[in-house]
Amino acid sequence: MVSLLALFMGIVAGLRAMMAPALVSWAASLGWLDLSHTWLSFMGSGWAVLILTILAILELVTDQLPNTPSRKVPQQFVTRLLTGGLSGAAICIPHDLWLAGLVSGVLGAVVGTYGGAWARAKLAASFGKDPPAAFIEDGVAFVVAFIIILSLPGAAAI
Repeated sequence: MVSLLALFMGIVAGLRAMMAPALVSWAASLGWLDLSHTWLSFMGSGWAVLILTILAILELVTDQLPNTPSRKVPQQFVTRLLTGGLSGAAICIPHDLWLAGLVSGVLGAVVGTYGGAWARAKLAASFGKDPPAAFIEDGVAFVVAFIIILSLPGAAAI
């Protein structure tokens, strides 16, 4: 089950690279995801939450700019693979499945990157412009990430 959540969080990273680690960091900070005493414990720190949240917000803004490069160029693609893998590993590490989570997150990031680009292009074509499609993609990424976080075993206590 948690590997599937990691896969879906990787898809979120493919849509919005910083959304996945930002929400994972919030989950760790709130105690919904126990990363203490792991190599990913830094994700639950106040600094990580602040920095990743700012980066996620900046990404939402810069995605609307016409000069923003495609998510499929090497630096954008690699970033999505890294954040997807990191987020997937974090989701699975409390269950001693961090490697499965890492792989699932990376695979999800590939799906999210290419599937998201395809879906956004179709939406933009139907609207005749890109901004509405981008806003829909932003909303889908956030809602899916939030549902994943709420689906974590530690979030059941809320």
